[in-house]
Amino acid sequence: MKIRFTCPPDLIDILPKPEPARRTAPDWYKAMPMDNPLPDGGADLTIKHCMPFIDALTTGFMIPLQADIEVKGGEFSWDWPYEESPLGFHFPTQVPGVPFVDQGEVVIKAHNFWSIHTEPGYATLFTHPLNRLDLPFRTLSGIVDTDSFDALPVHFPMVWVDRDFEGTLPAGTPIAQCLPIERGRVEMEIETMSSDEYAEAKALKGRIRDERGFYKDHLRQDRS
Repeated sequence: MKIRFTCPPDLIDILPKPEPARRTAPDWYKAMPMDNPLPDGGADLTIKHCMPFIDALTTGFMIPLQADIEVKGGEFSWDWPYEESPLGFHFPTQVPGVPFVDQGEVVIKAHNFWSIHTEPGYATLFTHPLNRLDLPFRTLSGIVDTDSFDALPVHFPMVWVDRDFEGTLPAGTPIAQCLPIERGRVEMEIETMSSDEYAEAKALKGRIRDERGFYKDHLRQDRS
């Protein structure tokens, strides 16, 4: 699948560019060992062995923060010489009763300057970078038909969750993980397993227990 990104001509050499999510793994993940020694001997496998966790961290692409944001005393500031600012705000009256927004709280909106063009039939799910609860904000999720709404960029509302954070949130920080999804009606069937399916599930459970990395080596599909 090919995804095209475009921005205003005067910003092309200035903006941090979208990147494949696999290139944006956080430092804490890179520093994590594969095995963690136990005090009494042996070792625990870390989440670096968990392919579903890794695939969530590295699938799709990331839209980065477009400028350094200074945070001090609960106030946000930036040095940005262009007409449209890198941050905007939603008033509390726009989110009445939303359980994860405190009463009277302003919702931040990170402005994105990249228009996203997906192939016909594909929308894009925008969400907080998966497994990145270390970030001081939480990006709200949304789905946009980026095969038709592609002349303008999609912006990202976010709730600021780390009230003690002070310092610089640097340009390039991933603010939204973006996953192209094919549109179509989901048809559901709910039923018990057949005897063959149940036997297969039990056998698979045993193989996963007995062979380290079984899912990665035999079941996970190639993503290259």
